[in-house]
Amino acid sequence: MAETSDTILAIRGLKVDFTTPDGVVNAVKGIDLDVRAGETLAVVGESGSGKSQTMMGIMGLLARNGTVGGSAAYRGRELIGLPPSELNKIRGAKVTMIFQEPMTSLDPLYPIGRQIAEPIVHHRGGSYRDARKRVLDLLELVGIPEPERRIDSYPHELSGGQRQRVMIAMALANEPDILIADEPTTALDVTIQAQILSLLRMLQQRFGMAIVLITHDLGIVRHFADRVAVMRRGEVVEQGSTAAIFERPSSDYTKMLLAAEPRGHKAPPLDSAPIVLEGRDVSVDYQIGGGLFSGGHRMFRAVDRVTVRLREGQTIGIVGESGSGKSTLGRALLRLIPGAGYYRFGSTDISGFDRARMRPLRREMQLVFQDPYGSLSPRQTVGEIVTEGLFVHEPSLSKAERDRRAVAALTEVGLDPEARNRYPHEFSGGQRQRIAIARAMILKPHLVILDEPTSALDRSVQGQVIELLRRLQDSHRLSYIFISHDLSVVKAMSDYVVVMKDGRIVEEGETAAIFESPREAYTTSLINAAFNV
Repeated sequence: MAETSDTILAIRGLKVDFTTPDGVVNAVKGIDLDVRAGETLAVVGESGSGKSQTMMGIMGLLARNGTVGGSAAYRGRELIGLPPSELNKIRGAKVTMIFQEPMTSLDPLYPIGRQIAEPIVHHRGGSYRDARKRVLDLLELVGIPEPERRIDSYPHELSGGQRQRVMIAMALANEPDILIADEPTTALDVTIQAQILSLLRMLQQRFGMAIVLITHDLGIVRHFADRVAVMRRGEVVEQGSTAAIFERPSSDYTKMLLAAEPRGHKAPPLDSAPIVLEGRDVSVDYQIGGGLFSGGHRMFRAVDRVTVRLREGQTIGIVGESGSGKSTLGRALLRLIPGAGYYRFGSTDISGFDRARMRPLRREMQLVFQDPYGSLSPRQTVGEIVTEGLFVHEPSLSKAERDRRAVAALTEVGLDPEARNRYPHEFSGGQRQRIAIARAMILKPHLVILDEPTSALDRSVQGQVIELLRRLQDSHRLSYIFISHDLSVVKAMSDYVVVMKDGRIVEEGETAAIFESPREAYTTSLINAAFNV
């Protein structure tokens, strides 16, 4: 590849390897890429293609068992092998990165304002107090409501989308030369996606900043990127202008990616199907502000008198913007967090059940979390993670039987069972989400709440996971609550849809009715944003 005069990052022969108990995994196999001043380069491909590991290798952020080779020159200065003290002068100032999973990137012990101020203080000097005005401006810029109040909030007090916006503010703090955005809109609802992308474009034009966009969302790529590089199994199979890639793809693999889209529809259960889970007049309040010995706190109602009834074999899709209360409602229905109202699982009133009384029921009611990396122990192998629930609910199983069940579960979710001896950090975001699904499914539950289960997956894998969930549902009469901001997936997966805003249900009904003739303006705006109407 010939380097042009406006190239500010030249990648040549880049390799990334991981040493594992099963041998060396070649994650990136000698690729060449150029990043040009002021452009947006999209790096796309399925989970495990090496997209994220390419950039992590350049930034010197690989796990301990990872090694990087080849060349990555930023404005002529070689980054590979640069001492950390010298690399730190570039990272966070000239080249910054928005990570795929914000909850694991933000320190739970510090307010978000201090964390955003850290790169400002490190690279520009001054105190955290001096940086406060800049932090407030950044919070407002990325769309965090009430920045004066939120600046002192902790990560766990924010929704997934709000945490991602904090990461974007932190990355933009020093007006970088290159912004590497690894799935920057994965945790965001469709309306906020458009705002964030518009913000990034505005900043790009203002500062002449180059953006490397790592994503599985080809809809975003089509409207946002100047050039596209398609990766598969650690290699670049095709690259060119966005128009050329979308209009005249030369690789069969690229053609497959462009054709992938969630399809099909879910038939509703019979009216006579028994109710598996019911939450009536569910309300959840959080105390915010104040401290252990100080006053000044107030109550925030995250879920406000919501009623949900889930039947056997049914899939209820819950949609709404970040902070609408979707995930909080799911956890309240499983009695994982306290909430007012009436709760029933099957024929059992569980409204007053404490943790001990709920424990025997946990096998029957599983949860797949939104953030797969945060829910997977970095100290356990994949096999240990997937079989962890068997120790609690089937303690008499032999080691050989647990291993057999792990192999079956991993195969069922589309992972190589040989991967059970590896650790979570060795997998892509999409692969980690499939591990989390396998962990839930190995117990053969009757009810599963899926909180953004496909948010980290590329479109082709989304279709595979949807088909997997459908097969499991048909085989075992499973009931799902499917929480997502991806309306195309909800449309394919659900037979009933609940639309939430500010903790309340604004509209609900059968899937076809909601998507074809929504009654509320808010629902219409979500659908229009999702399908680029």
